[in-house]
Amino acid sequence: MKSIIRKKVYKRKFKTSKVCDNILNREFRANQPLEKICMDITYIPIGKKFLYMNAAKDLFNGEIVAYSISTRMDSKLVNNTVGQLINMNLAEGCILHTDQGSQYARKPYSKILENNDIIQSMSRRGNCWDNAPIESFFSHFKSELIYLIDTTDQKEMINLINDYIYFYNNERIQLKSGMSPVEYRTHAA
Repeated sequence: MKSIIRKKVYKRKFKTSKVCDNILNREFRANQPLEKICMDITYIPIGKKFLYMNAAKDLFNGEIVAYSISTRMDSKLVNNTVGQLINMNLAEGCILHTDQGSQYARKPYSKILENNDIIQSMSRRGNCWDNAPIESFFSHFKSELIYLIDTTDQKEMINLINDYIYFYNNERIQLKSGMSPVEYRTHAA
């Protein structure tokens, strides 16, 4: 007997733009608000289904400045978050750093950033350390909220997430600054 190993065929359902350089290069300190932002998507289990959250973290003070929640992990989820960022007073030359996920590698996404003078930066392939600040937030978020909740109600989960983001930004003390992100931003102004 001889087994036949089939060759894997990989097909992309979208056209990617070129993968952007890692401009952030693990320089996680920012001199002013909305100068450097990390963004990523995480999944949130709800029974046998999932919610997806795309969140953007300001590296100046660790604040979650924008986020979107959806039942689908698609470009609309990312575009909603980017839309929130565009409506903010971003620093000149703002860097938006993500991983190389398909939602961030699409040409329309890159064009939105380019049209709004946002510099696109991407992690090296398969290197989560390049996007450590947002990964760290997701770790706290899941251990302090998601893993403690047992609900299958999407509306309840979304309300709990909104409450947690408010708590994280306004009340939760950050080790490096000794105050909440909003408090730090206020004192720095």
